[in-house]
Amino acid sequence: MRDWLVSVCIAGLTSLALAQTAVMPANTGDGRPSGGASADSGLKGMFDSKIKLEWEAIKNKDKKAYGELLADDYEGVEVDGRGERTKIQALNELADTNIANYTLWGLKVIPAGPDAALVIYESTMQFPPKSAVRYSRVYISELWVKRAGQWKEVHYQETHVK
Repeated sequence: MRDWLVSVCIAGLTSLALAQTAVMPANTGDGRPSGGASADSGLKGMFDSKIKLEWEAIKNKDKKAYGELLADDYEGVEVDGRGERTKIQALNELADTNIANYTLWGLKVIPAGPDAALVIYESTMQFPPKSAVRYSRVYISELWVKRAGQWKEVHYQETHVK
């Protein structure tokens, strides 16, 4: 009985594995995939610019520039453990920000349809010399959606990296 059950499980897993088909990008003859690669690099470049604008606005405590990037229904969760923040709360906290500098790296954009994308990256923040903590490194995920032709950040989540 046990051997029969193992055989059925193996047969089932094998049929599932064989049923999956790999999707390869079409070859254009010049060694590059067609279609999606350039669109994805365009999205990556656009989000790279938006993320830099976001961090410059935070560093410079620029409520107007930061607010233009956030959706009205924005929610953000930071590493401080104080829970989610709405757009208004995030903008009001900007005055208390003490980021002296930052470094961004590892940007990855995962399209979630034509009007949504998950953007993932890391940031190392540098605080003023007399701060209790000089550096903090966080892993960040942001959900962006296109509304009325404009890309807006609707969710921000950061996780502390040691």
